[in-house]
Amino acid sequence: MKRILYLTFYFEPDLCAGSFRNTPLAKELASQLHGKAIVDVITTLPNRYKSFAVDSPEEEKIDNLTIRRINMPGHKSGFIDQMNSFKHYFFQAKKIVKNKQYDLVFASSSRLFTAYTGYVLAKKLKVALYLDIRDIFTDTMNDVIKSRFIKIGLIPVLRFFERRIFRYASHINLISPGFHSYFQQYKTPNYSFFTNGIDDDFILDKNDPGNTIDTDKPIVITYAGNIGEGQGLHKIIPMAALLAGEEYLFRIIGDGGAIGLLKNEIKKLKVKNVLLEKPVKRKKLIEIYKESHFLFIHLNDYKAFEKVLPSKIFEAGAFPRPILAGVKGFARQFILENIDNVIFFEPGNANDLINKLAQYTYHCESRESFIQAYRREEINKSLAASIRSYLSLQNVIALTGAKGVSFPRVRPFKS
Repeated sequence: MKRILYLTFYFEPDLCAGSFRNTPLAKELASQLHGKAIVDVITTLPNRYKSFAVDSPEEEKIDNLTIRRINMPGHKSGFIDQMNSFKHYFFQAKKIVKNKQYDLVFASSSRLFTAYTGYVLAKKLKVALYLDIRDIFTDTMNDVIKSRFIKIGLIPVLRFFERRIFRYASHINLISPGFHSYFQQYKTPNYSFFTNGIDDDFILDKNDPGNTIDTDKPIVITYAGNIGEGQGLHKIIPMAALLAGEEYLFRIIGDGGAIGLLKNEIKKLKVKNVLLEKPVKRKKLIEIYKESHFLFIHLNDYKAFEKVLPSKIFEAGAFPRPILAGVKGFARQFILENIDNVIFFEPGNANDLINKLAQYTYHCESRESFIQAYRREEINKSLAASIRSYLSLQNVIALTGAKGVSFPRVRPFKS
C-alpha cells in the first residue's frame, strides 16, 4: 500500500488558519485514498497561542489516517522562539520517518520552515514534493524586519533555501493567486490556486436568529484571530476606538506576538472601549459573531501583504454582517469581486475608518453566491484529488533538469 507523508505545523485542536485548512484536507485526502494509501500526518501538539491550551493525543489513528503530534517547547510567538520551535519540529520529523519509505511528500507551509522540512525529506526519499504555500515568508520578512543589519544577514540565507525548495518541488499550490507574480521565477513546478474556504460551521441556516441583530448601543466591532505584526491591530484599533467614542465597543479575541504592542497603545491612549479576550473555540466564536454588528479585517500596510488572501475573509464573508476591511492589493480586489456589504478603509488610518462608518447605512445581508463558490469542503475535494494524482510519481527526484518527467497539470479551483 502506498504512503503519503503529510507535514503541517498546525492541526486540530489548535486554533489557527493552518489548522483549519489542514485538518479537513488531510481527512479528505485519506478518505479519497481509503484502501489504496495511508496518510501519515506529522504535526504538533497545540502551541499556536500560549493562552490557549487543550489536551490532545500525541498519536492518533483513524482508518488509513495516522496523526503524530510533536510536543513543542514553550514559546511566546516571538521570531527567535518560532525559529527554535521549527528547528525542534524539523529534527523530530526526521526522527519519526527514519527507516520509513513514502511515495509522496506533501507540506503545507506559511513560514518557510515546514516547506524546508518537506524538501529535505522528499529529497532523501527520492520522491515528488507537493507544496501548499500559505505565505511568502521571505517577502514578508523583508518588509517586517526593520534592522538593515539583520536583513543583510538573514534575507540572502532565506532566499538561498527558498530557491532550493521551490526548484525541487513537483507542484506548488498557492493559497493566494496574488502570489503568482512572485513565483514566476520558479519554472520547474506546476502550479494551482486552491484558496482557503468557508467551513460549514460559519454558514447559518436561513431561519437562524443570528441573521439579524438589534442596533441598540453599543455598536460592537469584532476581530477574532491572530494578533501579530501582520495584522497591525496596534496601529488602528486604539486610535479608532478613541475617535469612535463609547457608543462603539471594539471586541478583540485572540493572541499573538503583537499583543503587547496593542495593550501598550490602549494604555497610552487611555481607551476604555476595547475589550481584549483570549482565543475561544469555534462554537463560542460563532455566538460572539452573532452578537456583533461589524466584523473587522486588517492587514499592516506592507508591500508583501498586498499579495496575500487572508483566511479571515472567508470566515467573515460567510457571516451575514457588514465587514470593515483595511486591506489593499489582491485581498481588496478579491473582496470587491466576490463579497457585498463591505466598508473599505486605508490600513492603519483610523480617521478614514471612522469617516466611512459615519457614512454607512447599517444593514445585514447573506452572501449565498460567495458561500457556494468557496465552500471549503468542495475546495478540499479538488485539492485532495490534485495531491492524489502525484502518487504515481514515486521515486522521482523533481530537480531542475530532470528530463523526460511529465507531471500532471492541475487547473485552479477558482482564480
